[in-house]
Amino acid sequence: MGGTASSLPLSIMRLDPDLPFPRYAHAGDAGIDLLAANDAVLAPGERALVPTGIAIALPEGCAGFVLPRSGLAFSRGLTVANAPGLIDNAYRGEIKIILVNLDRENPIEISRGDRIAQLVVQRVQHCILTEVEQLDVTVRGEDGFGSTGV
Repeated sequence: MGGTASSLPLSIMRLDPDLPFPRYAHAGDAGIDLLAANDAVLAPGERALVPTGIAIALPEGCAGFVLPRSGLAFSRGLTVANAPGLIDNAYRGEIKIILVNLDRENPIEISRGDRIAQLVVQRVQHCILTEVEQLDVTVRGEDGFGSTGV
């Protein structure tokens, strides 16, 4: 799909040339579909590390975030165990996805070439870390989990 003014170049190396090249499913999608390079069967509650057959070179100042595919999560209970999985800028190895079967009763079969996750590339800001004795005061303060209701 064509680029836009806000498009970033993403170098993708196929480690498995027999798999289709990664792509966005629809124009305007945020996530690039990632495919399984191997077959796998996940029993209920089981995790598996599934290779994708690609390696990438992220643009400077960016990180990759691996997210579940919502349709698979809803219909089959398949999700990414460490969602979002973080790919750091300097990583050049094969992208592998930690999948988990959240279905309580049924195994999930993954076939080579199945779309198993999606990759979102985002710019990230590095911080200058400063140790302080006290943080600034806000209206919210330390109110956390559930502080605004359920």
